[in-house]
Amino acid sequence: MKKIVFLILMTLFLQQCSQKKVDLTKQPEQKTMEDNTHKNNPYYSRTDKTKLTVSNEEWKKILPAEVYAISREANTEYPFTGKYNEFDELGEYYCAVCGNHLFRSSSKFASTCGWPSFFEADKEGVSYKRDSTHGMERIEVLCKRCDSHLGHVFNDGPPPTGTRFCMNSVSLDFQADSKK
Repeated sequence: MKKIVFLILMTLFLQQCSQKKVDLTKQPEQKTMEDNTHKNNPYYSRTDKTKLTVSNEEWKKILPAEVYAISREANTEYPFTGKYNEFDELGEYYCAVCGNHLFRSSSKFASTCGWPSFFEADKEGVSYKRDSTHGMERIEVLCKRCDSHLGHVFNDGPPPTGTRFCMNSVSLDFQADSKK
């Protein structure tokens, strides 16, 4: 009986932030954007704010498989596995697909949901869309420049906003203040 209760509680916990899962370990090995070299991506810019209209076919040619799966197909990384989940350096977060500014580290907090969470986003960096998938009503957060999936926003965050932007680390690039 305890196992059943535990499984039910874990399922509810994971549904809070979860989206459809993909086993990213089965993707062919490709170069990731960890090193912040975007030389194969002509659309990546941290200064250009022009709205992009790039087909998913084109993005698939440019992006690493895990970035494409999450950002363009709205998949999600597994909880507690993202590089920014337990990360607290000072700096700026950008869209891993196009370089658009999304968050300042001062708005990041430890939500314990398994994904990096922020209580405030750059209003010029994100847009929102209703998401009724998986039997849930949620609000999807997208990059305002390239329409890439970042995660979801919930109304259970800390003050001053009361919101929790639950993001995928794979969808984010980080630049430390010390490297500016």
